Parts: sequence; structure tokens; C-alpha cells
Amino acid sequence: MTQDIVEIYPDGACKGNPGPGGWGVLLRFKGREKELFGGEQGTTNNRMELTAVIEGLAQLKRPCKVAVYTDSQYVQKGISEWIHGWKKRGWKTAAKEPVKNADLWQKLDALQVGHQISWHWVKGHAGHEFNERADQLANRGVEALNA
Repeated sequence: MTQDIVEIYPDGACKGNPGPGGWGVLLRFKGREKELFGGEQGTTNNRMELTAVIEGLAQLKRPCKVAVYTDSQYVQKGISEWIHGWKKRGWKTAAKEPVKNADLWQKLDALQVGHQISWHWVKGHAGHEFNERADQLANRGVEALNA
């Protein structure tokens, strides 16, 4: 029996870095879709990229097999490679500096517990249908701040 997979397509946007930012996420499961977006003033693109993934994973109510498709190498490499060293060093980088966005990395780390997640990088703004939709949602998050 093939296990069902929840697909998550997150994206972040920022008008200025830092500046007003938005996040958007598209979740797909068994032919159904859910779109979410939001925004924050005085934030960074990386914070919005992380927030989009966090908001997507927060929708899951039970352990799932998940495929996350992000155009952020910061998110993809951070969660699958760098986070292990950060945790061992007490949320410090190899240069012994505090990890940027540690609050969000810790939240993301906690949210992935119990799920079987595969992390995939996709090229942004390259015509990938669901990544483009996530980008539109993130921009709606920025627009909602100005409304």
C-alpha cells in the first residue's frame, strides 16, 4: 500500500530586507488544496521563508509523510544539514555566533517531530506551478499589511 504524502509549497517575500514581509503556503493532499498567507512588518525574507514552512507544518493534525518543496536553500540546507551542528553547539554557528532566526528554527525543529519529512529545493521563479502559487500567496501577505 502506498502511503499518502502531504505536499507543502512554502514561500516568503519581503519588500526591503528588512521591511514589510509576507509568507504563503500551499498544502496539497489527496487532490485537495489549502492556501494560507500572512505578513509582518520589519522582517526579513529568511524569516518569512521559515514562517511559511512553520505555518504549513502547523496545519498537520497527526503524524504524516510530508514532502516540502522550497525555493529557499537557506531553509532546505538549514533544516536538513546545518541544524544538527547548531543544536550541538547550543544554537551557535561554527564561528560561535548566535544562529540567526534561532526562535523560528527551534519552532520548525519541534514541528517536524513525528512526521517523516523529505526536503526538496526547487528553483524559484522558474515556472514551477505550485512554487509560483506560493510566491503569489506570500505577496498577498505583504499586500494585506498595506490594506
